[in-house]
Amino acid sequence: MTINVCNNNSMSAITSLPSGVGGGALNLISTQTASSSSTISFTSGIDSTYKEYIFKFYDIHPSGSNQTFQFQASTNGGSSYGVTTTSTLFFAQHDEADSYAAVSYSTGGDLAQSTSFQRLIRITNDNDNNGGGTLHIFDPSNTTFVKHYLFNGACTNSNTYASNAFVAGYFNSTSALDAFQFKFDSGNIDSGTIKLYGVS
Repeated sequence: MTINVCNNNSMSAITSLPSGVGGGALNLISTQTASSSSTISFTSGIDSTYKEYIFKFYDIHPSGSNQTFQFQASTNGGSSYGVTTTSTLFFAQHDEADSYAAVSYSTGGDLAQSTSFQRLIRITNDNDNNGGGTLHIFDPSNTTFVKHYLFNGACTNSNTYASNAFVAGYFNSTSALDAFQFKFDSGNIDSGTIKLYGVS
């Protein structure tokens, strides 16, 4: 049996990859930074170019205490947000005192054929607390099928809890989704950065 070993010379000689190799590259489309913002909306760059779009959230901090970060989609370029969605949400929690730990389904966080904003993570506004995560949107320009989404995020809530939230759902529409909006259920997005990527 022959064992092929890669070295610097053999790797540097590669000028292209076979057509079956590759994919999954993240292509940055836009970045928005909050500063006491009531909402952050992405109204361009979401089209049929990519089959998957990813939002990444960094240091999201609310103006009020224990506010819920949430999102919705649009089919009209951001003129309105309220596409019918069905979803599921569960989370794991553990506190600083090591006195409480749980994995729970959130009956107040899921939606059933609703046009409300979908909850993602609940964040306290202590000076050093924030939240972050990743939201996948699958094939938003498809006009045959519903559009699925998947979120995983981490945050500090209720002052002393580390929380990991898992959200999945679908927008029950065959219209193309072309804009997304993020906000807290109350108060402003005090600070934080959201980046939008296309997956090639």
